[in-house]
Amino acid sequence: MGAMPNYNKMRRIVLLGAPVDAVTLEEAVERAAAFIREGGPHQVLTLNPEYLYRALREPHLMEIVRRAALVTADGVGIVWAARMLGQPVPERVTGIDLMTALAARAAREGWRVFLLGASPGVAEAAAAKLAARFPGFQVAGAHHGYFAPEDEPKLLQRINAARPDVLFVALGAPKQEVWIARNLNTLRVPVVMGVGGSFDVLAGRVKRAPAVLRRLHLEWLGRLVYEPRRWRRMLVLPKFVWTVLVERLRGVLCRRK
Repeated sequence: MGAMPNYNKMRRIVLLGAPVDAVTLEEAVERAAAFIREGGPHQVLTLNPEYLYRALREPHLMEIVRRAALVTADGVGIVWAARMLGQPVPERVTGIDLMTALAARAAREGWRVFLLGASPGVAEAAAAKLAARFPGFQVAGAHHGYFAPEDEPKLLQRINAARPDVLFVALGAPKQEVWIARNLNTLRVPVVMGVGGSFDVLAGRVKRAPAVLRRLHLEWLGRLVYEPRRWRRMLVLPKFVWTVLVERLRGVLCRRK
């Protein structure tokens, strides 16, 4: 077994005002394991271009990123932007990949996992898939994401009573990040992470892009094919690219002065 990573020396860059941890998938899992050993609540946020572009215009979303204990580069857009601005990260660490890797580690370590979100029945189905895939995976509980505000206190009590080490929240971005940040200090869960539509993928309700597209960094294209209604969300990508290019030009001009 290799040496444990030194978390104090891990590099954190600042991308358009947002902190991003320059970690590999393996390092992200090790960081989460350290959070569990420490105890106390930690928010893990997988940052994609859509969220970051919106956060540039909505300060409360940027503040959530800045307060998160771990922020990974979710998607090739963030990896590209980091490289363009002279602060490269080692690889993309997507929500579903990190969730799956944490589930595998949970099965080995005996961590208890709670799944919250998606449509009724989907969280349970995703939990069953993870338990079948990773022997030893312990499901602390599962609950759908269609709860009313007045039901939230009881839901928080139920989660805490289940004593999970990890809570996956699938409410869609940025709703899930806002929910986690608002309730983080009430939740007695070491690792709380937003996972978007990952439950639907794990449960077989939505297909993930083929591996060949993922290797070519075209997962966004596969998601658009499988979910055409996402086309409006994709419109933010050229705006994000333009924002990064303007920032790079500004940096070049500043260096020449």
